[in-house]
Amino acid sequence: MADIIIYHNSDCGTSRNTLGLIRNAGIEPHIVEYLKSPPTRTLLEQLIARAGIAPRDLLRQKGTPYFELGLDDPALSDAELIDAMMAHPILINRPLVVSPLGVRLCRPSEAVLDILPARQLGAFAKEDGEQVVDAAGNRIGD
Repeated sequence: MADIIIYHNSDCGTSRNTLGLIRNAGIEPHIVEYLKSPPTRTLLEQLIARAGIAPRDLLRQKGTPYFELGLDDPALSDAELIDAMMAHPILINRPLVVSPLGVRLCRPSEAVLDILPARQLGAFAKEDGEQVVDAAGNRIGD
């Protein structure tokens, strides 16, 4: 089966839902608890580039020192934003998923379906009860 990596925070519902969707495709991913084992700067830069996003797009505001650190300043460079994420890994938004089909910040969690190399094996509902995959393994709302 394909190698899938999820940069995960088990305290985050979106991250738990994304992990559930990966497992619902019959895949057991490599789970990186990035708050305990943060990526290196080089790896973080590669993940951002492969996801096709800017460093600012990966910054998490809620529950972080984002505003206290002045990270809302549009004059900050990409390097400065990455510096902040390296110093405070909680600023890295999650979940970030790596698959053979690409890298994606999976917000909402069902965004992971775009990069999974296997179909969903059955129905899946998010923790809040929202049904995102039907019994036949098809994404709802597509």
